[in-house]
Amino acid sequence: MEIQLLRHATLVVECGGRRLMVDPMLGPKDGTDPIPNTPNQVRNPMVKLPYDDATLRQLISSLDGVIVTHLHGDHWDRRAVELLPKSLPLLCQPGNEERLQTDGFQDVTPIADTLDWNGISLNRTGGRHGTGEIGERMGAVSGFVLRADDEPVLYIAGDTIWCAEVEEALAAHSPEVIVLNSGAAQFLVGDPITMTAADVFEVCRAAPDSAVIAVHMDSINHCLLTRRALSNAAEEAGFSDQVRVPTNGEVLTF
Repeated sequence: MEIQLLRHATLVVECGGRRLMVDPMLGPKDGTDPIPNTPNQVRNPMVKLPYDDATLRQLISSLDGVIVTHLHGDHWDRRAVELLPKSLPLLCQPGNEERLQTDGFQDVTPIADTLDWNGISLNRTGGRHGTGEIGERMGAVSGFVLRADDEPVLYIAGDTIWCAEVEEALAAHSPEVIVLNSGAAQFLVGDPITMTAADVFEVCRAAPDSAVIAVHMDSINHCLLTRRALSNAAEEAGFSDQVRVPTNGEVLTF
């Protein structure tokens, strides 16, 4: 299994002989306004993709499908709608299929619970995109567990904080590789809406034998936890051997 971080939460996963892109945010650096009501008012994305346009298009041509965990603009943007072939299979959470079909995609499959897809078994998991009123306003989010013969079980948690749903997913699926959307994304009021360093370490404690990959940092203006800060905190907490913090473009093999 290979997992490549492109930028933010956008991954390319090679699993079961298939190549899947997860949460494509493909727009240019500084292409959109800052997320409002956040401390760091700079334009998004804050960094470029690791590929030029021609290489990105070549990568897209090699894809077998796309997983869209939810429809926030930092996980599904207008450039992704423009670049991805409309015949490319999209897998999503229930309730998002109409929007994806409106965007012109012809092969959209919502996963209510489980799906066997081209040799990969997928399970949808729950999560909480924040706490209280803000968490409610952020809407439904999902994670996905991927299984293929003779490969590690992969859990892509999606935009969630540490919560009962994540704890239950870890217990139910025993993933060997876990991707966490960290960054401690936050508004001017309320608690973080993605995982803090403390949340990441709760996952490490709950799944001590799993490799934990932390992404969703250093790209969008409301993500206040940096890669460097998380790496330093992991070392201080004794989790540096378990937590991987890839750079944009880096490929991890399991």
